[in-house]
Amino acid sequence: MSRSAHPAGPRHADVLPEGHYSAPPADLNALDPKVWAQTVGRNGEGVATVGGIDVKRLAEEFGTPAYILDEADFRARARAWRTAFGTEADVFYAGKAFLSRAVVRWLHEEGLNLDVCSGGELTTALSAGMPADRIAFHGNNKSTEEIERAVRAGVGRIVLDSFQEIVRVAHVAQSLGRRQRVQIRVTVGVEAHTHEFIATAHEDQKFGIPLAGGQAAEAVRRALQLEGLELIGIHSHIGSQIFDVSGFEVAAHRVVGLLRDIRDEHGVELPEIDLGGGLGIAYTSGDDPREPHEIAKALTEIVTRECEAARLRTPRISVEPGRAVVGPTAFTLYEVGTVKALDGLRTYVSVDGGMSDNIRTALYDAEYSVALVSRTSDAEPMLTRVVGKHCESGDIVVRDAFLPADLAPGDLIAVPATGAYCRSMASNYNHVLRPPVVAVRDGEARVIVRRETEEDLLRLDVG
Repeated sequence: MSRSAHPAGPRHADVLPEGHYSAPPADLNALDPKVWAQTVGRNGEGVATVGGIDVKRLAEEFGTPAYILDEADFRARARAWRTAFGTEADVFYAGKAFLSRAVVRWLHEEGLNLDVCSGGELTTALSAGMPADRIAFHGNNKSTEEIERAVRAGVGRIVLDSFQEIVRVAHVAQSLGRRQRVQIRVTVGVEAHTHEFIATAHEDQKFGIPLAGGQAAEAVRRALQLEGLELIGIHSHIGSQIFDVSGFEVAAHRVVGLLRDIRDEHGVELPEIDLGGGLGIAYTSGDDPREPHEIAKALTEIVTRECEAARLRTPRISVEPGRAVVGPTAFTLYEVGTVKALDGLRTYVSVDGGMSDNIRTALYDAEYSVALVSRTSDAEPMLTRVVGKHCESGDIVVRDAFLPADLAPGDLIAVPATGAYCRSMASNYNHVLRPPVVAVRDGEARVIVRRETEEDLLRLDVG
């Protein structure tokens, strides 16, 4: 059996038999706008461009591999989410997708809030000027030191993930003379259409407090009794790379049921509900994600309907798109090295990066697109597997893709939709240096995260 699968993972799709591949695209030179950043196209010489700059120039100036991020596209997507939900809801960008100080400034300027889940992400956010009251702090195992830093900074909310954390945050806040705004993350028993390792709302996993068995209700009771906490709402997150909002409908029904029980037992109507993130993007032309305004309309209607049925005031909604903002805005630019044809099978195309800059294919069986971008070609399509330079047979960037048969060493190819998680999850496996992030806009390019150097590696090695 082939490992080719739906982007959400093999548990939720038919696995095709070995040798069964979709037909090659009608035009290998086409750059489908569904999977590429908004300003990507080709110039008169057939070279791909982004933000008015061709990829050959980017490769010459910044080297390869490199993450190339379309700043105009990022800002446009951030604005689209902000506009879709309006002033009656809050949009928190999930920093785990990709975070840098430049990104924090863009978010601040475009009116989005920020969700962080570690002390390092919090430090990055604050150092770039994000107001602390627009930051939410997540995580299933926050240290006491991280909690104290967050409370001292005045973060707008801490999402409580366990009974121990309820006490821990309350103790820190009270010792500092603060009353910390918090939400309780509940697991609602909904497994969204997603990969097993990124499904986050079924009970058998590390995040949240289960609704089952009255555990979430008990967490609420405890939080309401502690002087150091101001409980403002309930948080739910059902998975990642989700295209269908039906899972949110079930989750909202169960969360609103909890809100109703809280009102009936404690006489309190909590003012907020956070439905998390996880909205999918197009990694291939076959993916069909929803637009922000469609998602906003659907989620708002779901929560309003459920609250009306429960005779509750509709709480303020929060959502946490990360991948849906940054994912489509970037591509990874590689130089082709070895091209190795295996008769009757496929051609292996080795690039100068690999699983150290994109581990998602190895980790999640994720699917990606790829294109020759340094020129166009009229050659016949050949079935390829794009692989990296690591000493690892699982070092695969794009498992199955068609590229021109005249592909040669020195050509530039690019993998789109790598803005989310690729740089965040990058490693130094085999002591390979992590690539830079280069932001482009209106004919200008600048490094926002520099390429690592061998000196960086040695600086950490104390010998």
